Amino acid sequence: MSFKMGLSMFWRHTVQRVVALQPSATVILEAIGKLDRLVACTKYCVAVCPQAGAGRMIVDDSWTAKRDDIVAVHPDLVIAAVPYQEKSVSEILRSGVRFLGLAPRTLADIYIDIATIAGLLGVAERGEHVIGVMQREIENVRRQTAGLSRPRVFCEEWGKPLIASQEWVAELVEAAGGRFVSTPGRQLSPEDIGGEDPDILIAAWCGAGERVPLGTIMAGRNWGSLRAVRTGRVYCIRDEFLNTPAPTLLAGLHALAAAIHPERFSCTQGLRCISDVPSLSPTGNAALV
Repeated sequence: MSFKMGLSMFWRHTVQRVVALQPSATVILEAIGKLDRLVACTKYCVAVCPQAGAGRMIVDDSWTAKRDDIVAVHPDLVIAAVPYQEKSVSEILRSGVRFLGLAPRTLADIYIDIATIAGLLGVAERGEHVIGVMQREIENVRRQTAGLSRPRVFCEEWGKPLIASQEWVAELVEAAGGRFVSTPGRQLSPEDIGGEDPDILIAAWCGAGERVPLGTIMAGRNWGSLRAVRTGRVYCIRDEFLNTPAPTLLAGLHALAAAIHPERFSCTQGLRCISDVPSLSPTGNAALV
């Protein structure tokens, strides 16, 4: 077999047309230099990766995917990720297109997802490069925080119900020089966190960008007496920086480092500190000042 023929066969067996139903898949495609293979994505993908919206069909996400939308763009791979709904998975399978379903929990899982997508698109070495960049930067921040105090950090991905951030966020908190409070991904009550009395509170609500109403939720949960609130160490980090399991997590890592160790790391994009700090009223309940 000639070299040219071998390349031709290799090209035919790599993925050429991708539908991404989750922002993480779109970000990974961009990172490995294969956004040109993307033929359809969700509005959430475009919000995180604006260049993904140029000339591409916008489809529903992993929760509400529809067969007809997928079939219409003639893909050879659909990439979806948790959270799934049984009906949407059924719609994807009914399309007859190859389906890659992602469900990462840890940083190691995310690295595997990057390697898998890169391999399917025939650029395994680019995937390894992206993974290496992520690992080196995380270790760089870890080295800078070695020997520093380790404040106790609670980070939440949703407010009603109150849900702790995922395990990969807990790993990033540790790398950024903190100690993660509670169990990652667990649903909690305000009283659970009140009993922990963390040094730092961070909200990164899914879909909220940087718009989490920090003062309002501190008052509504009666958290005015918590150490983090009294010292003004309550932060919002942009949603996609912590909730998109892809290379965007490096921006989240730097935001975490700036929140946890401001004496070592300068403030960065996507990080907002509370400005209307609740204080204790005479009745012992939180009130905004």
